[in-house]
Parts: sequence; structure tokens; C-alpha cells
Amino acid sequence: MTMDISILFKLAGLGILASMVNIVLKKSDKDEIATIVTLASLVIALTLVLDMIAGLFDNIKSVFQLY
Repeated sequence: MTMDISILFKLAGLGILASMVNIVLKKSDKDEIATIVTLASLVIALTLVLDMIAGLFDNIKSVFQLY
């Protein structure tokens, strides 16, 4: 069981993209939209991480034959 490095690149790309959009929106005096973009990117990142954690628990159940 190895961790795929592509998930790290996805999270890093999401963070870079969100920060760039955030900077552009703040420079154009759209602070509320910049905050919404930041929160949306946080939700997307948490969804990716929660999916990985769910996979981890499935692997643990299969290793210990819990169900």
C-alpha cells in the first residue's frame, strides 16, 4: 500500500490556484468573493482528504477482517 503522490500535486495545485484567484479578487476590491473562493477551495481539499481517510478505514477493515 503506497501513497500516490498525485494527490499531493492536486492539493498543492488547488492551493496555488485558490491563492492566485484570491489575490486577483482582493486587488479588484471584491473581498467577499475572494473569501467565498477560499472557502470553496477548502471544502474541495477536505473532500479529497476525507475520501483518502475513508479508503484508509476500508483497508484497515479488510486487513483485520472486521466485516
